[in-house]
Amino acid sequence: MTDTPTLPVVWRPRTTRLIAYVTAGVSVLGMVLLAVIVAPQFKTFDRTMMVLFGLLMAWLLHMLARCRVTADEAGVTVVNAFRTRRLEWAEIVDVNMSVGEPWPTLDLADGTSLGAMGINGAEKDLAARQLTELQALVHARGEARDR
Repeated sequence: MTDTPTLPVVWRPRTTRLIAYVTAGVSVLGMVLLAVIVAPQFKTFDRTMMVLFGLLMAWLLHMLARCRVTADEAGVTVVNAFRTRRLEWAEIVDVNMSVGEPWPTLDLADGTSLGAMGINGAEKDLAARQLTELQALVHARGEARDR
C-alpha cells in the first residue's frame, strides 16, 4: 500500500479552477463592456441587469472552483459547490472512483455516500494520485483499517 501523506493535506483540481476563474473574469468583463456599448434604447436598469448577470455567472463559477477535500488529524472536510461537510475518520468506510466518473465517492458508515468534487476525474494523473493518497489515509485512519 502507498505511504500515507503528511497531514494536513488539501486536494483540489487545478484545471477546473483555472478554467472557472478565467471564464468568470471574461463573463464579468464581457457583460460590463456590453452594458457600456449596447444600443441607447437600453436603460440604466437593463445595463445594470447585464452586469448583475455577469456577476451571477462569476459567483456560480466560483462555487464550482472552490471545491476541495481537506484531510487533517480529526477527519475530512469535503467542500462541494453548494455544501460543505465535515466527517470524522470513523465515518468514512471507503473511497471509490470508477473509470469515467467525474469525482470519487466516499462510502459512509451510515450507509450513505458523498461525492468529493475536489478530486476531479478529468485531470486523470492528478486525480489518480489524489485518490490514492485519500484511500491510503482512509485505510490507515478510517473504518476501512479493520479490513
